[in-house]
Amino acid sequence: MDVCLVIKERLERLGFEQKELAAAAEVTESYISQLLTRKKLPPAPDRTDIYEKMGKFLKLSSGKLAKLAELQRREELKRDFEDPPAPLFHEARELVLRKCRPEKQQEVRAIFEKQPFGELERLVTQKLLDVVKRVAREELRSEKWLHSVARLSGRSYKQMRVMILEFLDTDVFHLSVENCVSFLDPLIDSWDIDLSAFGMEIVLNRRLAPGHSRRFEFVEREPDQPFGGEPGLNAFLKDAPLSSNVTQAEIDFLKQLRFRGKRPTPLYYYRELQNLRDPLHFRTVEG
Repeated sequence: MDVCLVIKERLERLGFEQKELAAAAEVTESYISQLLTRKKLPPAPDRTDIYEKMGKFLKLSSGKLAKLAELQRREELKRDFEDPPAPLFHEARELVLRKCRPEKQQEVRAIFEKQPFGELERLVTQKLLDVVKRVAREELRSEKWLHSVARLSGRSYKQMRVMILEFLDTDVFHLSVENCVSFLDPLIDSWDIDLSAFGMEIVLNRRLAPGHSRRFEFVEREPDQPFGGEPGLNAFLKDAPLSSNVTQAEIDFLKQLRFRGKRPTPLYYYRELQNLRDPLHFRTVEG
C-alpha cells in the first residue's frame, strides 16, 4: 500500500476533502491533487514537514506516512535509474556563469564549453544547489522567510511552500528553470573557485540567507588561511625575477607554511626559498 492510497482512504473515512488536507499541510490544493494522482513523487521525509502535518490532520500514527513515502520513493527512483537524466540545460548554465566572479567567468566558461556537463560544471552546480537547499530546509518552518521569498517571485505563501518541497527533492540532473528563478538566482549573490585546489566560496544574499558566505575545500587548509592561498605566495610565484627556477617541491614546501594574524609578502617567500636552498642551513642525513 502506497502513501497516496492511504491518504485517499483516510480522507474518505473521515469525510474530509482534499482542500481541507491542503489547508492543514499549508500547501496548494493543486499540489495535493497531483500527489494523490501520482503525478508528483512524494517528497523525501527528511526534507519536509508535510507528512507530520498531514498525519496529524488524518489522525494517523506518527511516522506512518513518512515510512510509506520513503518506500514509494525508493521504487520510483529505481525505475528512474534505468533512464539516465539529461545534462544541464542552457538557462541553468548561464545563471551559474553569471553568478561567477567576473574575473573568473571567461576561464570557467571555456572549461564548461570544452567539457559540456563535465566534472567542473557538475561540481559547481551541485555545490550551489546544496547550499541553497540547505537554506531552504532550515527556513521551511519560518513564515516570515517564506513570505519574503514568495514576494520576490510573485507567488503566494502556499505556492512557495509547494515549490520548496519540490525543490528540496531535485538534483543537479533535474534542475529546472523555475528552480533557478525562484531559488538559485535570488539566494546566491556570487561564487568563486580555486581551480588548482577546487575550493569554492559561495556568497549568499544577506537579506534571504543567514550567514554571508559558505566555503568548500577539497584540500586540507588551516581556518585562517586565505581562500585561494596566501596572496604573498601567489604574487611571489608570478614574479619571475623572485621565483626564478623554483621547483614544484619547493612550491609545495612554501604552501605548507602557516601564519596567524600576519600576511607574508612576496619578499618573505624569496628569502625563505634562499634559506631552503642554502646547504649551510641543513645537515646531511647519513643512511
